[in-house]
Amino acid sequence: MQAKPFVYIPGEHEAEKASNSYLMSLIAIIAGLPLPIINLLATLAFFIGNRKGTYFVRWHCTQALLSQLSLLFINSFGFWWTVSIIFSDEKITNHYLAYIFCVIIFNVADFFATIFTAIKTRKGLHIEWFFFGTLTNLICRPKK
Repeated sequence: MQAKPFVYIPGEHEAEKASNSYLMSLIAIIAGLPLPIINLLATLAFFIGNRKGTYFVRWHCTQALLSQLSLLFINSFGFWWTVSIIFSDEKITNHYLAYIFCVIIFNVADFFATIFTAIKTRKGLHIEWFFFGTLTNLICRPKK
């Protein structure tokens, strides 16, 4: 993550909405912890509600959505692998434990990165995540 200059200085209302796009995924974690898609749906709903907002808000809603989309794939695979172990003859292997360990590390890192980004974005700073920031720049463009 790195703070980069933005095209303009966002207003108070914009900074709050952009920060809320990250907080939406954190609130959804509490509500739907065992189901990985809940976070994505909550972030998608916030994205759809703000897709016609200012560039700063749209940009951060897009970055939050992309990060939740990647988590969906990682968490879903771990979730269904765990379900198959619980309800079938499959055994817990070292591969499973290594994957679950990586899933936990990735989720904890995303959790703290999301909190950090929400705080900085609320202050009007533009925070770009390493992979998702570049991808968001390709997807989200200022309106002309």
